[in-house]
Amino acid sequence: MALYTMAEILADAQKRGYGAGFFNGVNQEMIRAYIRAANDCRSPIIIGTAEGLLKYSDFDWLAPLLLDAAARAKVPVAVHLDHTYTYKTIMRALRAGFGSVMYDGSLLSYEENIRDSAEIAKAAHAMGAGLECELGKVGGLDEGEGVKGGNIYTDPGEAFEFVERSGADFLAVSIGTVHGEYRETPRLDLARLAAIRAKVKCPLVLHGGSGLSDDDFRNCIQGGIRKVNIYTDIITAAAGAIRKDTSLAYTDLNEKAEQAMYEAAVKKLRIFGSDNKY
Repeated sequence: MALYTMAEILADAQKRGYGAGFFNGVNQEMIRAYIRAANDCRSPIIIGTAEGLLKYSDFDWLAPLLLDAAARAKVPVAVHLDHTYTYKTIMRALRAGFGSVMYDGSLLSYEENIRDSAEIAKAAHAMGAGLECELGKVGGLDEGEGVKGGNIYTDPGEAFEFVERSGADFLAVSIGTVHGEYRETPRLDLARLAAIRAKVKCPLVLHGGSGLSDDDFRNCIQGGIRKVNIYTDIITAAAGAIRKDTSLAYTDLNEKAEQAMYEAAVKKLRIFGSDNKY
């Protein structure tokens, strides 16, 4: 099947009211698990990597693997570059053929975020790709020296202007989720999500999806989220499978990990309502 863009997948999700899963991968076992899950569920899916994950897998090796797997799938698959902070890395992904990129300007001021996002939007759009931006800040990512950043909730009053001025095609919002593992039960601000949805018509993105309850996911999707990012739940499933029998050979452990990641991805696709959409 031909390679899809995230814009195409999210346009369908927007029209039909489901959530499209985005899954980060760093090796062939992860990518195989995602594609098999999508094929078996007959579900559109988005796969990719992030700037912070390139320490685990070289971009020049990983990018062709992602693109080839997506093109060979039996269902629509898009390839996306997640959390990225540098123009250089974004341009590498665009030149490689990624259909979308995320510029994370959440550590900048509002005006600086708009300024830098608008510059990247021009480059992405000129190459036929879409741009995801973040307004507010979803906590949990390393900010240097091992410090985990906290949340800054998205201001609904700024959302419309931000999208208009930045040229963003997809907007990642902060409504109470965090990246990585939750230390306490998340409390999502669904009223804030509704207020953002009322002002912004482009697809909305939920980062920090791992660890949410099934009802949390369904409520967010019902409230307008169209792309749901998942990573920690996947690698946790893989690690759990490996720990069950450490006496196995390395290749057998890989097989166990891949099966666990496949099962975790299938569960998410069904919760998001994207199964049987193709």
